[in-house]
Amino acid sequence: MENTYNLLKSFFPFWLCTLCALPLFHLHAEETEPYAYVIHPKNGDVVSSPFKVIFGLKNFGVVPAGIDLEFAGHHHLFVNSPGIDYSKPIPADKNHLHFGKGQTETVLDLEPGEYQLQLVLGNYLHIPFNPSIESKIISIRVKNN
Repeated sequence: MENTYNLLKSFFPFWLCTLCALPLFHLHAEETEPYAYVIHPKNGDVVSSPFKVIFGLKNFGVVPAGIDLEFAGHHHLFVNSPGIDYSKPIPADKNHLHFGKGQTETVLDLEPGEYQLQLVLGNYLHIPFNPSIESKIISIRVKNN
């Protein structure tokens, strides 16, 4: 019995280190998942028009539309989007702005009011990736000048 106890005792540091390292493996996996984010403006900002919107993208590449490259796509900015069918190409209209040249920022000139902005990455055919690579929706207010 004492030999078993000593054997278990000798493996205890190994098992403890293994258990402590498990959350690190989970964290590492999350860090490799691609995601989009809005660098500027920030959620809740009050801005004057025109204003710059800066796009962020982690763990994925940006290429112009029409280029079919694995792990890369191009940005679309949704402005007060009523929602779309994510299995079809993103529409090109006042609520869905396309940045098919691979742009990572733009200047918006919006009327005063409340707006919701969201980045959605599309493939070479403007179809959102599955799973979707998108930013959180941010809310901003454009003030009267």
